Amino acid sequence: MPFGLVSAWNKRRRSKSQDHSDPWIYKPAEFWQLDDQKPLAKRRHGSTVFTLKEMEEATGSFSDENLLGKGGFGRVYKGVLRSGEVVAVKKMELPPSKAAEGEREFRVEVDILSRLDHPNLVSLIGYCADGKQRFLVYEYMPNGNLQDHLNRIGEVKMDWPSRLKVALGAARGLAYLHASSDVGIPIVHRDFKSTNILLNTNFDAKISDFGLAKLMPEGEEAYVTAMVLGTFGYFDPEYTSTGKLTLQSDVYAFGVVLLELLTGRSAVDLNQGPTDQNIVLQVRNTLSDRKKLRKIIDHDLPRNSYTMESIAMFANLASRCVQINSRERPTMSGCVKELQLIFYMNSKGLGMALHHTLRMS
Repeated sequence: MPFGLVSAWNKRRRSKSQDHSDPWIYKPAEFWQLDDQKPLAKRRHGSTVFTLKEMEEATGSFSDENLLGKGGFGRVYKGVLRSGEVVAVKKMELPPSKAAEGEREFRVEVDILSRLDHPNLVSLIGYCADGKQRFLVYEYMPNGNLQDHLNRIGEVKMDWPSRLKVALGAARGLAYLHASSDVGIPIVHRDFKSTNILLNTNFDAKISDFGLAKLMPEGEEAYVTAMVLGTFGYFDPEYTSTGKLTLQSDVYAFGVVLLELLTGRSAVDLNQGPTDQNIVLQVRNTLSDRKKLRKIIDHDLPRNSYTMESIAMFANLASRCVQINSRERPTMSGCVKELQLIFYMNSKGLGMALHHTLRMS
């Protein structure tokens, strides 16, 4: 896609497609059943149903002081439930023209997250569906999202071990979705990106925003969609050109996030020249050259926090994840294993360097 169209894509990053076009009539959650899918596994843990009054009480009537962020879906507020639990409340605000699309995303998120249980997926506490009002209540993640930290909005600068920890946590979350041990059906996230990686107090990564998630048809490796859904800059080239959504579509997006962690740059930067706006095109040819690789490492990374060996291994993994041909990309379970090794090699290398320094002092 020509980069002159980037702005238009950003303004309409979630396009409506035929598989998301049917209007929905709200029913209580126990009656929900996604079309074109076999019944999901029984819930492992239920979601609390909240009233509009409880949402208003929790957020101080949605006061600006409690506003955590906003996006195309609406706004997210910090809230405190009557039990004293601190939560994040997503208030969905969509124009009437996107009401059906928003309703489906809401239902998909509740239906899927209510059945999944993994330390690297954000926990859904509950939801509110009062009239036309729609709210999703999540566990509160005090360190916000990954992109804010890479864009220097966060107060804490992330060193290399912290970034490896985030990459490994996110990889484990995606690998779990693709294996779907609790649901029995592989799930494609379809909107994996750095803003959807949330960080808790210990900088443990948790994947969020499952409104575009897709349960893969049983026994099939691909799902054909009429139009591409997701966020520009993270699109799998094969998905974009053919409409075939696969598990490898998430792997490509994961590779883009790896490049963000390595360089500190955004997936798409409209302030750059036409050929440098997309991070994959910008750095793809430098990932296998150590001399060139040094030039693209995030300047905010403390030099004593990484070894060049771990950087090179990380860049190699990112390069394979963003291959144009999806069959050349690793699986997410493979990514987990490689990141574990990279983490170990970096720690080992830093330990040896420290030991050498102590001996010389």
